[in-house]
Amino acid sequence: MKSLKSFLDSKVLQYNEPSFVKDDPLGIPHRFTKKQDIEIAGFFAAILAWGNRKSIINSCNKLMELMDNAPYDFIMQLNWNNDPQSFAAFKKFVHRTFNETDLWHLLHFLHHHYAIKGEQSLETAFTKWMHPNDETVESALIGFHKYVFGFDENACEEKHCRKHIATPSKKSACKRLNMYLRWMVRDDDKGVDFGIWKNISKSQLICPLDVHVSRVAKKLKLLNRNQNDWQSAAELTAYLRTLDKDDPVKYDFALFGLGVMEQY
Repeated sequence: MKSLKSFLDSKVLQYNEPSFVKDDPLGIPHRFTKKQDIEIAGFFAAILAWGNRKSIINSCNKLMELMDNAPYDFIMQLNWNNDPQSFAAFKKFVHRTFNETDLWHLLHFLHHHYAIKGEQSLETAFTKWMHPNDETVESALIGFHKYVFGFDENACEEKHCRKHIATPSKKSACKRLNMYLRWMVRDDDKGVDFGIWKNISKSQLICPLDVHVSRVAKKLKLLNRNQNDWQSAAELTAYLRTLDKDDPVKYDFALFGLGVMEQY
């Protein structure tokens, strides 16, 4: 284990540095300085993060432009009837299976959270569902899913959108939301993750599990299960805690870098 830890630690140092951001969806929220702008831009960058990275970044760029490159102000000023047809400026927005109807629901949710509920951060959309002794963010993710699709009982568009907001209660690995939480929660001096959320500990995070991370983890014998589901994400993170109990998800840099950059 000592040699494995040294190897993975070296890969964390290699990939957890600012040059990683330039060609990654994480670069989208790095354009902003206001906390809420970072949260919103990061949220959509994570939700749209499937497919090749160039396509993801292009879609994120288009979305930020539609929000006048001021996502929080845009959200706060939204004023529309509960009718996606009135959402003309976004009518042709699409990224793979994510379309303008899905976008309408998530913008509607964000407006509800920030403007109607008066919340100052998106962090509370996760932390309000956590319990004092939670070891992981599982309950936060389950609660967030219920919140996104329960804030407006009259919403007509949420059924299609549900495929884009995962939950452990459906056994999903929740790769994109776990990645988003890593961005917002992890705090170090490397200039990659933001560390702007202070009420979730980085020790509670779950490693984002995609096909690349899964392949490398199995090759290194960090993961035994074949399915890329919540149980596998939790199993992998449990192993990573044996390497660093306070910051297990830093090894996402190593596993992702080995899988994508090095085709390990």
